[in-house]
Amino acid sequence: MKQTSDWDAIVVGGGAAGLATALMLGRARRRTLVIDAGQPRNRYAAHMHGVLGHEGLDPAELLRRGRKEVVEYGVEVRDGSVERVEELTGGLRVALATGEEASTRALVVATGLTDRLPDIPGLAERWGASVLHCPYCHGWEVRGQRLGVLATSPLNLHQAQLVRQWSADVTLFTAAIEPLETDVGARLRSRGVRLVREAVVEVLGEGTAISGVRLTDGSVVELDAIFTGGALLPHDGFLEELGLERAENPMGSYLAVDGVGQTSHPRIWAAGNVVNPGANVPLAIGAGTMTGSVVNMALVTEEFDAAAS
Repeated sequence: MKQTSDWDAIVVGGGAAGLATALMLGRARRRTLVIDAGQPRNRYAAHMHGVLGHEGLDPAELLRRGRKEVVEYGVEVRDGSVERVEELTGGLRVALATGEEASTRALVVATGLTDRLPDIPGLAERWGASVLHCPYCHGWEVRGQRLGVLATSPLNLHQAQLVRQWSADVTLFTAAIEPLETDVGARLRSRGVRLVREAVVEVLGEGTAISGVRLTDGSVVELDAIFTGGALLPHDGFLEELGLERAENPMGSYLAVDGVGQTSHPRIWAAGNVVNPGANVPLAIGAGTMTGSVVNMALVTEEFDAAAS
């Protein structure tokens, strides 16, 4: 394998969290490498919302600008993916899929996650357009329309209540979470949410638009958009050999981190959707900014400890 130069910090993932981390490290004069697989979670969406100062911006444009900014501070951005991370004396070795290796004093994991949707024809093809997951990200654009919520877990009960804020015409498809407790159903119906027990077998429409969904009994429920949530799969498998502590919650299993992104390993931090699946772009940027600052302080402390010993 080809051994590359040593780095102060390597950031794995070049999305909002990773580039925000790299920006802080670059401005702190740290030799920083960003390794980016080029598959940000929000790549299916044409616009970002709720991002102050960038409302409606194409997320790809945000990343283009972010890459340009970090490069201006001496950060190197390299396309690629990481296969594994190993311990070194005083650092870590990062092995890339290309066969290259790089050593670093600090590692930041900002690799995001994958939304694995139910295997229903017509669903995944419309993800980010008319099949949606975040009312805060997409609710305004479909306000007042005929909205569905396809339940895949009990978490969608909360989603259905949220979606009701954007429209009075909401249908919750409950087949995957039946039987519903009586009080849960009554609570949803109290604000006009319709409950449909029949399973959805097909999403209908032209192009990326939805006209409705077909049920197991052959009937069609007309809709303009549908919210759902699939299995959330964080991209952290390349760390498996290190045995880092994990945290379990209703959304899955994630690397355990403290308030500044520190994992159970003293040289590894994590930020963004890889540890917080509910983080939107501003939260991911904020987490990356904090983590970049903390990583620099950890390196500063290490340097002073070495000099004073």
